[in-house]
Amino acid sequence: MNYLSDLMTIMSINSYTKNKDGVDKVGKLMSIWLEDLGFQKNSYSRELIGDHLLFLSKKKNGTKILLLGHNDTVFPPDTFESVTEDEDWIYGPGACDMKGGNIVALQALRNIYDQNKDIFNIDFLLVSDEESGSDDSKFLTSDIAKNYDLCFVFEAAGENMEVVTQRKGVGTFTIHIEGKAAHAGNHYSKGIDANLEASYKLQELVKLTNLDLETTVNVGKINGGIGANTISPKCEITLELRYTLSDEKERVLNAIDRIVKKSYVQGSVSTLTGSIQRDVMEENSNQLELVNTIEKIANIKQLTEKRGGVSDANIVASCGVTTLDGFGPYGDGDHTVKERALKSSFQTRIDLMTKILAHFQNND
Repeated sequence: MNYLSDLMTIMSINSYTKNKDGVDKVGKLMSIWLEDLGFQKNSYSRELIGDHLLFLSKKKNGTKILLLGHNDTVFPPDTFESVTEDEDWIYGPGACDMKGGNIVALQALRNIYDQNKDIFNIDFLLVSDEESGSDDSKFLTSDIAKNYDLCFVFEAAGENMEVVTQRKGVGTFTIHIEGKAAHAGNHYSKGIDANLEASYKLQELVKLTNLDLETTVNVGKINGGIGANTISPKCEITLELRYTLSDEKERVLNAIDRIVKKSYVQGSVSTLTGSIQRDVMEENSNQLELVNTIEKIANIKQLTEKRGGVSDANIVASCGVTTLDGFGPYGDGDHTVKERALKSSFQTRIDLMTKILAHFQNND
Protein backbone atom coordinates (compact mmCIF):
# COMPACT_ATOMS: atom_id res chain seq x y z
CA MET A 1 0.00 0.00 0.00
CA ASN A 2 2.41 2.64 -1.26
CA TYR A 3 -0.37 5.20 -1.21
CA LEU A 4 -0.22 5.22 2.61
CA SER A 5 3.45 6.11 2.37
CA ASP A 6 2.54 8.96 0.02
CA LEU A 7 -0.09 10.10 2.50
CA MET A 8 2.36 10.17 5.38
CA THR A 9 4.81 12.14 3.24
CA ILE A 10 2.37 14.97 2.56
CA MET A 11 0.99 14.84 6.11
CA SER A 12 4.52 15.51 7.36
CA ILE A 13 4.51 18.89 5.56
CA ASN A 14 2.77 21.63 7.53
CA SER A 15 0.17 23.09 5.19
CA TYR A 16 -1.74 25.47 7.43
CA THR A 17 -3.80 27.72 5.17
CA LYS A 18 -1.63 30.78 5.86
CA ASN A 19 1.60 28.80 5.44
CA LYS A 20 1.97 29.39 1.70
CA ASP A 21 5.34 27.68 1.48
CA GLY A 22 4.03 24.50 3.08
CA VAL A 23 0.82 24.37 1.05
CA ASP A 24 2.83 24.84 -2.14
CA LYS A 25 5.20 22.02 -1.13
CA VAL A 26 2.24 19.67 -0.83
CA GLY A 27 0.96 20.95 -4.17
CA LYS A 28 4.32 20.27 -5.78
CA LEU A 29 4.29 16.64 -4.69
CA MET A 30 0.71 16.16 -5.87
CA SER A 31 1.73 17.78 -9.16
CA ILE A 32 4.59 15.34 -9.67
CA TRP A 33 2.36 12.34 -9.01
CA LEU A 34 -0.48 13.56 -11.24
CA GLU A 35 1.75 14.69 -14.09
CA ASP A 36 3.17 11.14 -14.10
CA LEU A 37 -0.36 10.07 -15.11
CA GLY A 38 -0.48 12.45 -18.06
CA PHE A 39 -2.31 15.36 -16.45
CA GLN A 40 -1.60 18.91 -17.58
CA LYS A 41 -1.41 21.44 -14.76
CA ASN A 42 -2.93 24.90 -14.62
CA SER A 43 -1.57 26.83 -11.65
CA TYR A 44 -3.42 29.83 -10.22
CA SER A 45 -0.72 31.75 -8.38
CA ARG A 46 -1.49 33.51 -5.13
CA GLU A 47 0.71 35.81 -3.08
CA LEU A 48 -0.45 35.14 0.48
CA ILE A 49 -1.91 31.63 0.26
CA GLY A 50 -0.93 28.52 -1.63
CA ASP A 51 -1.49 28.32 -5.36
CA HIS A 52 -4.69 26.64 -6.54
CA LEU A 53 -4.04 23.77 -8.94
CA LEU A 54 -6.20 22.32 -11.71
CA PHE A 55 -5.04 19.08 -13.34
CA LEU A 56 -6.51 18.46 -16.79
CA SER A 57 -6.89 15.14 -18.62
CA LYS A 58 -7.48 14.49 -22.29
CA LYS A 59 -11.01 15.10 -23.54
CA LYS A 60 -13.45 13.12 -25.67
CA ASN A 61 -17.22 12.94 -25.97
CA GLY A 62 -18.88 11.86 -22.74
CA THR A 63 -19.52 12.79 -19.12
CA LYS A 64 -17.10 15.38 -17.77
CA ILE A 65 -16.04 14.68 -14.17
CA LEU A 66 -14.42 17.00 -11.62
CA LEU A 67 -12.60 15.60 -8.58
CA LEU A 68 -12.27 18.19 -5.82
CA GLY A 69 -9.95 18.44 -2.82
CA HIS A 70 -7.90 20.89 -0.77
CA ASN A 71 -4.25 20.92 0.24
CA ASP A 72 -4.53 23.09 3.36
CA THR A 73 -5.14 22.09 6.98
CA VAL A 74 -6.23 24.03 10.08
CA PHE A 75 -3.04 23.55 12.12
CA PRO A 76 -0.48 26.39 12.37
CA PRO A 77 3.21 25.41 12.41
CA ASP A 78 4.41 23.79 15.66
CA THR A 79 0.89 23.02 16.92
CA PHE A 80 0.24 19.52 15.51
CA GLU A 81 2.79 18.05 13.16
CA SER A 82 3.40 14.48 14.35
CA VAL A 83 2.49 11.66 11.97
CA THR A 84 2.16 8.18 13.46
CA GLU A 85 0.38 4.91 12.78
CA ASP A 86 -0.64 1.68 14.41
CA GLU A 87 -2.17 -1.46 12.99
CA ASP A 88 -5.53 0.15 12.27
CA TRP A 89 -5.13 3.94 12.12
CA ILE A 90 -3.01 6.74 10.72
CA TYR A 91 -2.76 9.76 13.00
CA GLY A 92 -1.80 13.29 12.05
CA PRO A 93 -2.82 16.57 10.42
CA GLY A 94 -4.91 15.98 7.32
CA ALA A 95 -5.32 12.24 7.87
CA CYS A 96 -9.02 12.51 7.09
CA ASP A 97 -9.38 16.25 6.39
CA MET A 98 -8.39 15.94 3.70
CA LYS A 99 -4.99 14.81 2.59
CA GLY A 100 -6.33 11.30 3.08
CA GLY A 101 -9.12 12.08 0.63
CA ASN A 102 -6.68 13.51 -1.91
CA ILE A 103 -4.72 10.27 -1.77
CA VAL A 104 -7.89 8.24 -2.37
CA ALA A 105 -8.50 10.27 -5.55
CA LEU A 106 -4.85 9.98 -6.60
CA GLN A 107 -4.72 6.21 -6.16
CA ALA A 108 -7.99 5.70 -8.04
CA LEU A 109 -6.53 7.72 -10.91
CA ARG A 110 -3.37 5.61 -10.80
CA ASN A 111 -5.54 2.50 -11.08
CA ILE A 112 -7.40 3.93 -14.07
CA TYR A 113 -4.12 4.87 -15.72
CA ASP A 114 -2.71 1.38 -15.15
CA GLN A 115 -5.80 -0.13 -16.74
CA ASN A 116 -5.98 2.15 -19.77
CA LYS A 117 -2.69 4.09 -20.07
CA ASP A 118 -4.87 7.13 -20.74
CA ILE A 119 -7.29 9.17 -18.67
CA PHE A 120 -10.17 11.02 -20.31
CA ASN A 121 -12.70 13.56 -19.09
CA ILE A 122 -11.53 13.50 -15.44
CA ASP A 123 -10.00 16.68 -14.01
CA PHE A 124 -8.76 17.27 -10.44
CA LEU A 125 -8.97 20.63 -8.66
CA LEU A 126 -6.92 21.18 -5.49
CA VAL A 127 -7.53 24.48 -3.72
CA SER A 128 -5.46 25.97 -0.93
CA ASP A 129 -7.87 27.87 1.34
CA GLU A 130 -10.84 25.60 2.05
CA GLU A 131 -10.19 25.58 5.78
CA SER A 132 -10.48 29.36 6.01
CA GLY A 133 -13.77 29.46 4.11
CA SER A 134 -12.55 29.33 0.48
CA ASP A 135 -12.82 33.12 0.38
CA ASP A 136 -10.38 33.26 -2.53
CA SER A 137 -10.89 29.93 -4.28
CA LYS A 138 -14.71 29.89 -4.30
CA PHE A 139 -14.79 32.24 -7.29
CA LEU A 140 -12.34 30.04 -9.20
CA THR A 141 -14.18 26.86 -8.21
CA SER A 142 -17.52 28.30 -9.34
CA ASP A 143 -16.07 29.30 -12.70
CA ILE A 144 -14.38 25.94 -13.27
CA ALA A 145 -17.35 23.87 -12.08
CA LYS A 146 -19.56 24.99 -14.96
CA ASN A 147 -17.52 22.83 -17.33
CA TYR A 148 -18.52 19.53 -15.67
CA ASP A 149 -21.46 17.15 -15.42
CA LEU A 150 -20.47 15.41 -12.18
CA CYS A 151 -18.33 16.29 -9.18
CA PHE A 152 -16.92 13.98 -6.51
CA VAL A 153 -15.55 15.61 -3.35
CA PHE A 154 -13.08 13.83 -1.08
CA GLU A 155 -13.94 14.99 2.41
CA ALA A 156 -14.11 12.15 4.96
CA ALA A 157 -16.63 9.34 4.61
CA GLY A 158 -19.34 8.75 7.19
CA GLU A 159 -18.87 6.22 9.96
CA ASN A 160 -20.61 3.57 7.86
CA MET A 161 -18.94 4.78 4.65
CA GLU A 162 -21.83 7.05 3.74
CA VAL A 163 -21.48 9.63 1.00
CA VAL A 164 -22.91 13.11 1.53
CA THR A 165 -25.92 14.36 -0.42
CA GLN A 166 -26.70 17.51 1.56
CA ARG A 167 -24.76 20.18 3.44
CA LYS A 168 -26.10 23.27 5.14
CA GLY A 169 -25.42 26.69 3.74
CA VAL A 170 -23.48 29.08 5.97
CA GLY A 171 -23.04 32.82 6.22
CA THR A 172 -21.15 34.99 8.69
CA PHE A 173 -22.13 38.59 9.39
CA THR A 174 -21.15 41.44 11.69
CA ILE A 175 -23.51 44.20 12.82
CA HIS A 176 -21.62 47.41 13.60
CA ILE A 177 -23.50 49.64 16.05
CA GLU A 178 -22.68 53.32 16.55
CA GLY A 179 -23.83 55.01 19.74
CA LYS A 180 -22.52 57.99 21.68
CA ALA A 181 -20.14 58.00 24.62
CA ALA A 182 -21.04 59.82 27.82
CA HIS A 183 -20.00 59.79 31.47
CA ALA A 184 -22.16 57.17 33.18
CA GLY A 185 -22.42 59.21 36.36
CA ASN A 186 -22.59 62.83 35.24
CA HIS A 187 -24.19 62.66 31.77
CA TYR A 188 -25.96 59.33 31.59
CA SER A 189 -28.95 60.64 29.62
CA LYS A 190 -26.69 62.24 26.98
CA GLY A 191 -25.25 58.90 25.93
CA ILE A 192 -26.54 56.52 23.27
CA ASP A 193 -25.84 53.02 24.52
CA ALA A 194 -24.56 50.81 21.70
CA ASN A 195 -24.37 47.83 24.05
CA LEU A 196 -28.03 48.19 24.95
CA GLU A 197 -28.91 48.37 21.26
CA ALA A 198 -26.92 45.17 20.75
CA SER A 199 -28.89 43.42 23.49
CA TYR A 200 -32.19 44.14 21.74
CA LYS A 201 -30.82 43.03 18.38
CA LEU A 202 -29.39 39.84 19.88
CA GLN A 203 -32.81 38.77 21.17
CA GLU A 204 -34.42 39.41 17.80
CA LEU A 205 -31.69 37.54 15.96
CA VAL A 206 -31.99 34.46 18.15
CA LYS A 207 -35.74 34.34 17.46
CA LEU A 208 -34.93 33.68 13.79
CA THR A 209 -33.75 30.15 14.61
CA ASN A 210 -36.15 27.44 13.45
CA LEU A 211 -34.94 24.05 14.60
CA ASP A 212 -37.81 22.24 12.88
CA LEU A 213 -36.40 23.45 9.54
CA GLU A 214 -32.78 23.10 10.75
CA THR A 215 -32.18 26.85 10.51
CA THR A 216 -29.91 28.32 13.18
CA VAL A 217 -28.80 31.87 13.92
CA ASN A 218 -25.98 31.97 16.45
CA VAL A 219 -24.64 35.21 17.92
CA GLY A 220 -21.18 33.93 18.69
CA LYS A 221 -19.37 37.11 19.67
CA ILE A 222 -20.19 40.56 21.07
CA ASN A 223 -17.57 43.25 21.51
CA GLY A 224 -18.48 46.69 22.78
CA GLY A 225 -17.96 49.47 25.26
CA ILE A 226 -15.04 51.21 26.94
CA GLY A 227 -15.56 50.65 30.66
CA ALA A 228 -18.13 50.52 33.42
CA ASN A 229 -18.13 54.32 33.83
CA THR A 230 -18.84 55.12 30.15
CA ILE A 231 -21.98 54.74 28.07
CA SER A 232 -20.89 52.46 25.24
CA PRO A 233 -20.28 54.34 21.97
CA LYS A 234 -19.69 51.23 19.81
CA CYS A 235 -20.58 47.57 19.73
CA GLU A 236 -20.20 44.73 17.23
CA ILE A 237 -22.26 41.57 17.00
CA THR A 238 -20.85 38.65 15.00
CA LEU A 239 -23.37 36.01 14.00
CA GLU A 240 -23.55 32.87 11.91
CA LEU A 241 -26.48 31.64 9.83
CA ARG A 242 -26.85 27.97 8.84
CA TYR A 243 -29.74 26.65 6.76
CA THR A 244 -30.89 23.69 4.71
CA LEU A 245 -33.48 25.43 2.54
CA SER A 246 -33.00 28.34 0.14
CA ASP A 247 -36.32 29.81 1.26
CA GLU A 248 -35.04 29.89 4.82
CA LYS A 249 -31.92 31.74 3.71
CA GLU A 250 -34.05 34.46 2.15
CA ARG A 251 -36.33 34.67 5.18
CA VAL A 252 -33.45 35.12 7.60
CA LEU A 253 -31.46 37.52 5.42
CA ASN A 254 -34.50 39.76 5.02
CA ALA A 255 -35.12 39.66 8.77
CA ILE A 256 -31.48 40.48 9.58
CA ASP A 257 -31.72 43.47 7.27
CA ARG A 258 -34.81 44.72 9.12
CA ILE A 259 -33.15 44.22 12.51
CA VAL A 260 -30.07 46.13 11.40
CA LYS A 261 -32.11 49.07 10.08
CA LYS A 262 -34.30 49.36 13.18
CA SER A 263 -33.00 51.48 16.09
CA TYR A 264 -34.27 50.07 19.37
CA VAL A 265 -32.24 52.71 21.23
CA GLN A 266 -33.04 56.14 19.82
CA GLY A 267 -30.10 57.69 18.00
CA SER A 268 -28.13 54.49 17.42
CA VAL A 269 -27.07 53.65 13.85
CA SER A 270 -26.17 50.18 12.60
CA THR A 271 -24.55 48.77 9.48
CA LEU A 272 -24.02 45.21 8.28
CA THR A 273 -21.00 43.47 6.76
CA GLY A 274 -20.46 39.85 5.79
CA SER A 275 -21.88 37.41 3.30
CA ILE A 276 -23.03 33.88 2.57
CA GLN A 277 -19.75 31.93 2.42
CA ARG A 278 -21.16 28.75 0.93
CA ASP A 279 -24.73 28.30 -0.23
CA VAL A 280 -26.74 25.23 0.71
CA MET A 281 -26.12 21.91 -1.00
CA GLU A 282 -29.63 20.47 -1.23
CA GLU A 283 -30.33 16.82 -1.92
CA ASN A 284 -31.86 16.38 -5.37
CA SER A 285 -33.06 13.74 -7.79
CA ASN A 286 -29.92 13.92 -9.94
CA GLN A 287 -27.79 13.02 -6.93
CA LEU A 288 -30.02 10.10 -6.00
CA GLU A 289 -29.92 8.86 -9.59
CA LEU A 290 -26.11 9.00 -9.43
CA VAL A 291 -26.19 7.05 -6.15
CA ASN A 292 -28.31 4.39 -7.87
CA THR A 293 -25.79 4.25 -10.71
CA ILE A 294 -22.95 3.81 -8.22
CA GLU A 295 -24.81 0.94 -6.57
CA LYS A 296 -25.10 -0.83 -9.93
CA ILE A 297 -21.48 -0.11 -10.87
CA ALA A 298 -20.04 -1.36 -7.59
CA ASN A 299 -22.74 -3.93 -6.74
CA ILE A 300 -23.16 -2.47 -3.24
CA LYS A 301 -25.78 -0.65 -1.21
CA GLN A 302 -24.47 2.92 -1.03
CA LEU A 303 -25.53 4.69 2.15
CA THR A 304 -26.02 8.46 2.19
CA GLU A 305 -26.16 11.13 4.88
CA LYS A 306 -26.81 14.83 5.41
CA ARG A 307 -24.31 17.04 7.28
CA GLY A 308 -24.57 20.36 9.04
CA GLY A 309 -21.00 21.32 8.16
CA VAL A 310 -19.94 22.83 4.87
CA SER A 311 -17.32 22.03 2.25
CA ASP A 312 -16.45 23.08 -1.27
CA ALA A 313 -19.14 20.65 -2.41
CA ASN A 314 -21.57 23.45 -1.53
CA ILE A 315 -19.92 25.71 -4.10
CA VAL A 316 -20.03 23.22 -6.96
CA ALA A 317 -23.56 22.08 -6.18
CA SER A 318 -24.69 25.72 -6.22
CA CYS A 319 -23.55 25.87 -9.85
CA GLY A 320 -26.04 23.15 -10.79
CA VAL A 321 -23.46 20.35 -11.04
CA THR A 322 -24.54 16.94 -9.74
CA THR A 323 -22.30 16.62 -6.69
CA LEU A 324 -21.59 13.97 -4.08
CA ASP A 325 -19.23 14.42 -1.13
CA GLY A 326 -17.62 12.11 1.42
CA PHE A 327 -15.44 10.01 -0.88
CA GLY A 328 -12.43 10.22 1.42
CA PRO A 329 -11.52 7.64 4.06
CA TYR A 330 -13.41 7.33 7.31
CA GLY A 331 -11.79 9.24 10.14
CA ASP A 332 -12.50 11.31 13.21
CA GLY A 333 -10.91 13.95 15.41
CA ASP A 334 -10.61 16.35 12.47
CA HIS A 335 -9.65 19.89 13.48
CA THR A 336 -8.13 18.49 16.69
CA VAL A 337 -4.78 16.97 17.65
CA LYS A 338 -6.52 13.58 17.71
CA GLU A 339 -7.23 13.53 13.98
CA ARG A 340 -6.95 10.07 12.47
CA ALA A 341 -8.07 7.93 9.52
CA LEU A 342 -8.96 4.25 9.42
CA LYS A 343 -6.52 2.35 7.22
CA SER A 344 -9.02 -0.22 5.97
CA SER A 345 -11.36 2.52 4.74
CA PHE A 346 -8.78 3.75 2.24
CA GLN A 347 -8.88 0.58 0.18
CA THR A 348 -12.68 0.51 0.36
CA ARG A 349 -12.91 4.03 -0.98
CA ILE A 350 -10.16 3.56 -3.59
CA ASP A 351 -11.87 0.44 -4.93
CA LEU A 352 -15.20 2.25 -5.14
CA MET A 353 -13.83 5.34 -6.87
CA THR A 354 -11.80 3.21 -9.28
CA LYS A 355 -14.98 1.39 -10.34
CA ILE A 356 -16.89 4.64 -10.72
CA LEU A 357 -14.23 6.33 -12.84
CA ALA A 358 -13.61 3.20 -14.91
CA HIS A 359 -17.31 3.01 -15.68
CA PHE A 360 -17.39 6.52 -17.12
CA GLN A 361 -14.10 5.96 -18.96
CA ASN A 362 -15.41 2.89 -20.71
CA ASN A 363 -19.15 3.42 -21.13
CA ASP A 364 -19.59 7.00 -22.35
